[in-house]
Amino acid sequence: MTVALSEEHHGNKKAVQQSATVNFRRVLALAPTTILLTVIPLWLLFVSSPVQPRDYPPACSIEDKNGGHEGKDEAAVVPVPVPVVREKKCDVFKGKWVYRPDTPTYYTNETCYEISDQQNCMKFGRPDTEFLKWRWQPDGCELPPFDAAEFMEMARGKSIAFVGDSLGRNHMQSLLCLLSSVDQPEDISLRYSTDYNFKRWYFPNHNLTLATFWAPFLVRTTDAGGGQTLNGVLSLHLDEPHPAWSSEIGAFHHVIVSAGQWFFRALVYYQNGRLLGCSACGRDNMTEVSRFRAYRTALRTTLNAIMGMKNREGGITFLRTFSPAHFENGDWTDGGSCTRTRPFKTDEKKLEGYDLEFYLAQVEEFLEAERRAREEGMKIRLLDTTRSMLLRPDGHPNRQCNWPKSNVGRADCVHWCLPGPIDTWNEFLFHVMKSEKGVKFTQRKLQSA
Repeated sequence: MTVALSEEHHGNKKAVQQSATVNFRRVLALAPTTILLTVIPLWLLFVSSPVQPRDYPPACSIEDKNGGHEGKDEAAVVPVPVPVVREKKCDVFKGKWVYRPDTPTYYTNETCYEISDQQNCMKFGRPDTEFLKWRWQPDGCELPPFDAAEFMEMARGKSIAFVGDSLGRNHMQSLLCLLSSVDQPEDISLRYSTDYNFKRWYFPNHNLTLATFWAPFLVRTTDAGGGQTLNGVLSLHLDEPHPAWSSEIGAFHHVIVSAGQWFFRALVYYQNGRLLGCSACGRDNMTEVSRFRAYRTALRTTLNAIMGMKNREGGITFLRTFSPAHFENGDWTDGGSCTRTRPFKTDEKKLEGYDLEFYLAQVEEFLEAERRAREEGMKIRLLDTTRSMLLRPDGHPNRQCNWPKSNVGRADCVHWCLPGPIDTWNEFLFHVMKSEKGVKFTQRKLQSA
């Protein structure tokens, strides 16, 4: 049974800042964080290369240095390795934002009609456009611009699902606008649900479907009092995928998972039908459980469930990493805002505190899932958006948006303007999907040879 989900309502980070600080110190004490953050880019560099040496079969030389066969038996050919010429690769997720005022945006709020009022910053009076003139520049290489026509051909006849919180929906809306320049999408949501949080769009000329499944905790969620609302303390069943997405996700080729912000709420945790404890629930008779530990378990449950669906042959599971908020002088509920108009430089902002905790949890769970996926012939890839978005305090709607009545007057420093820096997420997605296509092409050429 699907939980009745209301519009986005995040927990108060102030209420858990002390807990987050303690957990952060614990991580620094127990885990070599600096080493892990150094190893991650190197690991991504290795596994993301479209062509690995093992892709090439052994070759044989049957001629001597002079081109003849003197004293050689052609039946006794000795295999020798062929030098592999590999294209230079780099970690596209590591870099900086550069100012490029002459580069046009992919779309505007006048050319894309599918931008919701919550992300339509220009419609609701954003006074500046400088935030649209920055492009992500990886260290040592280039991130190709998004090519809507090529993306459409790669995704022709397929379906892409976004599972998680409203940032996943924000991501999907960006992709929707990017692809609208090639094919006009049809809103087919009402065929499946009347809930705004569950949207589906169909591109008829390419037989492509985009969908969002809103499950901000990823796993089955109930009111701690036994109800089905998101008011008050919530209960998470950490080993049970949320039926809102798990009942349908097997029909999708590609699945993009993202969640995290909602874990700041007061939560009670269950696993295997037993009560584990809670975080920030204010109950003296309950064991305190780290929200990061609970998040890791929920994420592991989700990735296992998605990769366990064998009818997604040729599909890819993507894990998009944590997108930091940029509240200043307060938070969601106490007047916080985000008024900056330019990105941070790379040395001005560090990944720390709860942002670092969530990021490490995601990367470590991804590495374990990727190991299992390789053993089972499945694919999972990382969209590491954390470092790039950490530097973009200028990309949020702030107060230039139309919130539902329950959030009137609050600044939004979590979601992203459309168009805006979030379009870079789909440049990452395009790059990774194109790299996967390159691997398949190379393998087919080798097989035919």
